[in-house]
Amino acid sequence: MSKAATRRANSHFKRLPKGNNGGIQLLLIHNVEHLGKQGDLVEVKPGFALNYLLPQGLATIATDHHKRMVEKHREKLREIEIQKLKSYQDQADELAKQSITIEANANDEGHLYGSVGPHEIVDSLKSVGIHLAQDQIRLDGPLKELGLYTVKVHLHSEVEASLKVWVVPTVASETGEPGA
Repeated sequence: MSKAATRRANSHFKRLPKGNNGGIQLLLIHNVEHLGKQGDLVEVKPGFALNYLLPQGLATIATDHHKRMVEKHREKLREIEIQKLKSYQDQADELAKQSITIEANANDEGHLYGSVGPHEIVDSLKSVGIHLAQDQIRLDGPLKELGLYTVKVHLHSEVEASLKVWVVPTVASETGEPGA
């Protein structure tokens, strides 16, 4: 790469405010898990800022103007965050009351021929009108036996719910066992 090309490639780094540790200072617009909450001033590596946080609209450059705006609206942001947490907690309470049943093929000892994972749980929840993403279902591993399981559902960085999942054998058809 020529010197001019290197200078052009690095020119956008000079416009971004540097933090104390050599990273880029950003102001979070939304909560970012494992990084910070809305309104926090964070320092991240340039690639993370330029390739993820800024294009996704999760953060903005930490200018003095933006910092003043956040301080001015910090109380309103807290109220909004409290309302969001309350709605997530209500959803967690609703999920705790739910119990879903998933049918799966199993042998006589109760071992599944396949396994039940987040995909099957999300599909079963959709049938009762609850819409979640697969990455919100937290399993220690795929469910490989018949029985009752308590599954964690990650709704927010501060709110987790428990969901009862019954894995039951598939009801055999009237003609007998499959493949008979």
